[in-house]
Amino acid sequence: MAGVTLSERILRENEAIFEAMVRHRFTTDIEAGHLPGEVFDRYLVYESAFVDTAISIFALATAKAGRIEEKRWLIGVLDDLANQQIAYFERTLAARAIDPASFNLADPRIEAFCAGMLDIAEKGAFLDIIVAMFAAEWMYWTWSKRVATAAIADPQLVEWVAMHADDTFAKQAEWLRRQIDEANARLDEAARARLSAVFGRVQVLEIAFHDAAYGDDA
Repeated sequence: MAGVTLSERILRENEAIFEAMVRHRFTTDIEAGHLPGEVFDRYLVYESAFVDTAISIFALATAKAGRIEEKRWLIGVLDDLANQQIAYFERTLAARAIDPASFNLADPRIEAFCAGMLDIAEKGAFLDIIVAMFAAEWMYWTWSKRVATAAIADPQLVEWVAMHADDTFAKQAEWLRRQIDEANARLDEAARARLSAVFGRVQVLEIAFHDAAYGDDA
């Protein structure tokens, strides 16, 4: 595909599964203003568990990065995860009187997501991790900017959507995309195909993860 960047190719090859995720029931319920409170509560517990895993994932990316510029950026990401996103979950779970121990973190869909993402980071190269996190963050930014103007009554949900629709998060998603595109010339066709498959695998895991927020009613 001459003239097409690698990120564009990846998005085109995974268009159907990506669209299924960004139009997941979770996002359309938010957009329509009727996401059940218990679903958001469950999601918060599950997502807070994953953010802890994401710290390990980005730490592995930092260790595997080849340039100091990459390491500096990733250290900033780690700081944001540990001191901004984790803090959001701490205060939000407290405000909603949510006890994480009362939720089923052993749900196989949650375990598969956390373990699957960590497996990519542990076994893959730097670019595998970058593509996996691009898959997650581009997805979040895409649906969050779509629903950011919706009439959402829950203030914690408003804050969560805003965190993923703002310029800071957009810059992070765009940074990941640039790493992919800048690496394209160094890759052979097998590597490009592998990275596209990583992107698709993450969307499949994300869909099941968001299904789990609905409990047995997925």
